[in-house]
Amino acid sequence: MKKFRKNIWFDALGNPILLKRFMFLVVGVMSYRRFNIRNKLLVTGAEVLAKLPNETVLFVSNHQTYYADVAAMYHAIFAAKNGFYNRLRNPIYLLNPRVRLYFIAAKETMKAGLLPRIFRLGGSISVKRTWREKGQEIQRDIDLKDTQKIDRALADGWVITFPQGTTRPFKEGRKGTAHIIKRNRPIVIPVTIDGFRRAFDRKGLALKKKRVQLRINFKEPLQVDYDAEIGTILAQIMEAIEQTPEHNKVAPLIN
Repeated sequence: MKKFRKNIWFDALGNPILLKRFMFLVVGVMSYRRFNIRNKLLVTGAEVLAKLPNETVLFVSNHQTYYADVAAMYHAIFAAKNGFYNRLRNPIYLLNPRVRLYFIAAKETMKAGLLPRIFRLGGSISVKRTWREKGQEIQRDIDLKDTQKIDRALADGWVITFPQGTTRPFKEGRKGTAHIIKRNRPIVIPVTIDGFRRAFDRKGLALKKKRVQLRINFKEPLQVDYDAEIGTILAQIMEAIEQTPEHNKVAPLIN
């Protein structure tokens, strides 16, 4: 990876840092009740975040809603940055967020409306799916501009990605995540989530049920052989986020 020079006023995607901090505060306060009052978010393993460098860290996770998963992970990461590991009891952590934090999202889900615009300011890296568009199976070459955005974001900070590219459980992972890992050689942190599908609608906006136990578990960094085949790296990721067919057969907790 080429050396990336950080700008103190803007993040890697050109978002103003001060505006980003303000947005995190406002949206964080608005969403806090969803994760700590209406439902309860149990965070485990967040101590591992204290050992990580400030850049070139990739979080790989299963996916259950478009937005709620990401918002909850942001809360957990912000809290850990301020020494509140595995708990969101004191939202004072919103005053000191990790601003160089990004997540990868499908461009078709981040187009219209106010919320996608807010998430773009919050660090969403919109990429074109190469296998699916508007519900139809397609075949499309990777957009080099998308890979460059991901590379810049990793050089600048932490990036969250969902290797399956869908909210459906136990779907096969996409090779793009393995390519990102081979190209950038980041520290890879597996994350498993549960409960969001029961608590929220598919977009993660409407509350379906209260008093659901939401879970986020941060695992230890993967020991990745960056020179291994793409398929080998992808299989390691899918095993770590508990989304293999074998996990599906054994009454999975993460679905």
